[in-house]
Amino acid sequence: MRPVVVYTLSRLGLFAVAVGVLYLVGMRSLLLLAAAFLVSGLASYVLLSKQRDAVSQRITGNRRGARED
Repeated sequence: MRPVVVYTLSRLGLFAVAVGVLYLVGMRSLLLLAAAFLVSGLASYVLLSKQRDAVSQRITGNRRGARED
């Protein structure tokens, strides 16, 4: 469960940072949220690869354990 929580909080943190930076740059309204979603998604793809791999291993481990039962 821990890798999933770390990854999720990291994604939310990147989104919050993107919203803050884009707000300071002058973006407002719904465009701000859409741009922040895209920017944080791209940043997480690059910056959170280790956390994403840990989540993948965790899910794979859980599925293998369920099949053995």
